[in-house]
Amino acid sequence: MKSTYKNIMLAVFGMLTMTACQDDFLDRPSKSQISTKNFYKTKEEIRLATAALYGGEVWAPWNNAGYLPLGDILAGNSVMQYQGADLVQLNTFTLSGINSNLVTGWSSLFNIVANANLTIIGIQENTPATVAEEDKNAGLAEARFIRAMAYYHLTMLWGEVPIIEDNSIFLSKPLVNKHLQKDVFQFIVNDLTFAAENLPLIDEKGRVTKWSAKGMLSKVYLTLAAFNQLSGGNRDQNYLDLAKATALDVIENSGLELLPNYADLFKTQFNDNQESLFSLQWAATTGWLQGNQLLTLSPSSEINPLKDGAWGAMNPSYDLYLAYNSQDLRRKPTIMLPGDHYPELNAAGGGYTATGVAMKKHIIGNGADNNTPNMHYLGSIEHNALLRLADIYLIYADAVLGNNPITSDPNALLYFNKVRTRAGLPSVTSLSADIIFKERRVEFAFEGQFWFDLVRLSYYDPQKAINTVSNQQRVMFSYDKDTGIAKPQDPIGAISPATVSTFTLQLPSAELTSNPKLTEPAVPYFN
Repeated sequence: MKSTYKNIMLAVFGMLTMTACQDDFLDRPSKSQISTKNFYKTKEEIRLATAALYGGEVWAPWNNAGYLPLGDILAGNSVMQYQGADLVQLNTFTLSGINSNLVTGWSSLFNIVANANLTIIGIQENTPATVAEEDKNAGLAEARFIRAMAYYHLTMLWGEVPIIEDNSIFLSKPLVNKHLQKDVFQFIVNDLTFAAENLPLIDEKGRVTKWSAKGMLSKVYLTLAAFNQLSGGNRDQNYLDLAKATALDVIENSGLELLPNYADLFKTQFNDNQESLFSLQWAATTGWLQGNQLLTLSPSSEINPLKDGAWGAMNPSYDLYLAYNSQDLRRKPTIMLPGDHYPELNAAGGGYTATGVAMKKHIIGNGADNNTPNMHYLGSIEHNALLRLADIYLIYADAVLGNNPITSDPNALLYFNKVRTRAGLPSVTSLSADIIFKERRVEFAFEGQFWFDLVRLSYYDPQKAINTVSNQQRVMFSYDKDTGIAKPQDPIGAISPATVSTFTLQLPSAELTSNPKLTEPAVPYFN
């Protein structure tokens, strides 16, 4: 099997000259259609090139194989029994180096890095002086934001990974070392800082802005506070202060607000809404791994485009179900239970009433439901958010709490309770780490986030992280709509005991074979 790096180089050599320009943000070219020698000559061409980094074939492999499997199944939010042994491995902590989700997660994220690198180099080397420096830097900032997002996922999953800024180095140096994780985090901070300084305050819907970069910076700072943990497991106060200040800047100055109705976040008429800071951009397509394929996780082909493609519903775990208060308005838009009615799914046929337990998020119905007659189940037009304002509210609350057991800070409570009250829950009068952690879980379930929250916890309180996953009921459940009683089922396999190493995934076997340097100790990237 060719390594990730060799496959990326094949993509580089396969680039063709771009022959036409499109006007619409989503009507963007494939990255393989953009020649670094003949493109980037105008602001419009730079914008067209960076638009290609937001979705399509750049993000589709991750969105299909990594986003929910590594973000939610691995974290205990979901159990997938009938969709292959690789997903069972995620649920039972029995991953092997050939696990397809592990392999694709690694290769897809490095492919995103490679596409961002190509764009950065193309802009740097080919943009003429006739293009304003502000426009050139804005294009670089978009690409560096995307690269930072990919590296954040890479280091949170695998820890020490190679930092790559120019993929052509593999021509002369095909073997590369891993880099120290602290340097990977610094690389991410550098990219996001540049993005925050050079992205516009506002842009067309779907494009990242200064606030997107600052919002992501606040998350990285919160993570670094945990990563740089001090004696006694205390988080680094300097980074907590940076997370707090950066998050508050976004909250107070971006002009963004929470969308009033939580369920609307996952309906396509609210794509790129007032809460979105970074969402993947998807157009209708029939191409395999060219679009958003989350509709293949639908519980019924009857509500899908072409009445087809429901290849296996994503099952919420009993543990996730127990995390919801019975009054929580987020449960129904997240988890389908038997008897739940969704008028927006197959609306022309009277809606859909769930007959089993399944994930609801990302299940958006057919083409008519979404005013897109040509929508295919391989090309959902939901622009799923990887960063939204509610996240920044909870990051701010967590940073204010810091190393204290509880806080009643009025600002922290204000923004935390905005998330709570939208969910139909009463406000709280004090915050603890456990309260914030649980709120994050139910707010972002099936948004690929919970595993990263567990990893962040493992940096400064590894035993608590171990206990959290060890005490989970990582099983499916049945639900009786008449009695309202949920019953856990048996585990789908023997669950391996969690350890500290559980929170750092092993590297794909093929990568270790093709690049033995990955087995060597990580080296510094910055002097």
